[in-house]
Amino acid sequence: MKRDTHLVMLLLLVIGCSLASLTIWKILGSRDRALDEVNVHGLNLTQALATYSEGIVRQSSLLLLGLVERLETEGSGPAQIERLKTLINRQRPLMPQLSGITIYDNKGHWLMSSNRPIPIGANSSDRAYFIHHRDDPSREPFIGPPIRSRSNQEWVITISRRFNDDRGEFAGVVSVTLGVENFLRLFGQLDIGQEGAIGLSYTDGTLLVRYPFREQDMGRNFSNSPIYAKYLIDKSVGTASFTSSLDGVERLYAFRKSETLPLITTVALGKREALAAWRFEALLSIGVVTTLLGLTGVIGWFLILDIRRRTQVEGELRDTQQQLLGTNRQLELLAMKDALTGLANRRCFDQTLAMEARRSKRDATSLALLMIDLDYFKLFNDAEGHIAGDACLQQVAKVLETCVRRPSDLVARYGGEEMAVIMPDTDSDGAAVVAQMILKRLAQEPIAHRTSPFGRVSVSIGIAAATGSQLDTVQRLIAAADQALYQAKGAGRNQLAKSVASES
Repeated sequence: MKRDTHLVMLLLLVIGCSLASLTIWKILGSRDRALDEVNVHGLNLTQALATYSEGIVRQSSLLLLGLVERLETEGSGPAQIERLKTLINRQRPLMPQLSGITIYDNKGHWLMSSNRPIPIGANSSDRAYFIHHRDDPSREPFIGPPIRSRSNQEWVITISRRFNDDRGEFAGVVSVTLGVENFLRLFGQLDIGQEGAIGLSYTDGTLLVRYPFREQDMGRNFSNSPIYAKYLIDKSVGTASFTSSLDGVERLYAFRKSETLPLITTVALGKREALAAWRFEALLSIGVVTTLLGLTGVIGWFLILDIRRRTQVEGELRDTQQQLLGTNRQLELLAMKDALTGLANRRCFDQTLAMEARRSKRDATSLALLMIDLDYFKLFNDAEGHIAGDACLQQVAKVLETCVRRPSDLVARYGGEEMAVIMPDTDSDGAAVVAQMILKRLAQEPIAHRTSPFGRVSVSIGIAAATGSQLDTVQRLIAAADQALYQAKGAGRNQLAKSVASES
């Protein structure tokens, strides 16, 4: 009897192993076929989207070429500009993606804007496309990084050309702005699932357009991501599977470089969604085989129960671990925030300044520091009380945060009524623009200060910038900013002063 039992168990074991092997072979084979189909589908989409994007760029370039020829032939006087505006208005319906066309003189002043009246004193000499054409004599079109339009505050992509005067010297720039929202309209009509994403970027890794749209991704550079380093540098077309550095979702990527433009089109489908049908088929097969194997005996059934219990325990352990990690992250964030103003605290400031100094020294870029001190704040506290003083600090902190918009910049409470702004990859002139904005914003939203000569809360700002070996110690940069701050106070307060950190 025992021998028969052993033979039956052996037969059942052989049958069970055969069924399991066949099922696994079928599941893995169908998974590979599903992934191949997803990759082919993604490559087809990249081809279609690349053609669409190149068509828009070419159409914009041709439009700009015609405008440049008219400007160089007829000039850029008021009458000529008015005729160009009429011509542009007739051609706008041909390009629904077009947000506007703007013409600038050689100083960056607006000569014409097709979608709104020219603001008083409007100047775009600080824009990347204007600087490119001003410094580069090339007549080729330039595709600029995504920016927020100064005319309607929407996110746009610029395509621009330079035009010259009759002596062949730089006379200005003609720029076409393509609204990101309109650009993404076609992308949104494609079925890429809930976790899919479509991207258009420069070959250097700078993101131009992404669907679904997320404002924090605009202009982001992913040249350090694994997919760029491993695939996009050497290949013009291909597929890959990676976890996105933007949102942490694992996706199946298909990418294609343009043959004529410095653009890369990327289509990414969520791997979990892409394998949903395969997963259902696999689960169905596993269910059938599991049922058959379960009929072979109590031993198999108990084994399945044991596996299920183990899986449940592991899941609970993972959930607990994730909760603990989340709690730790929240505690780390709280430790780097100032409790009163919500700004970064002194500890965060010191760590960030040291890190940015090392990065600036390594990359040979400029690092700017703003030291900001509230004028006559002791008199404010004496007259209004410390509760009002705390509220005043909170209001000033909010104003600073609205003026400092780059994700790489850091606004911190340095101590007492003194605050600071760290601005990587910024020289003293660029920092002065932000400082002027802070002074202007405080003047536009006055906070009453009865004991101040200005009748409102004002600040004095010291600016310092450094590069290279000047950043061997951040104390030199802080001292230079402090010295500039004292100069601003000595000159009467409510103003800024600049001081460049020098090598000793």
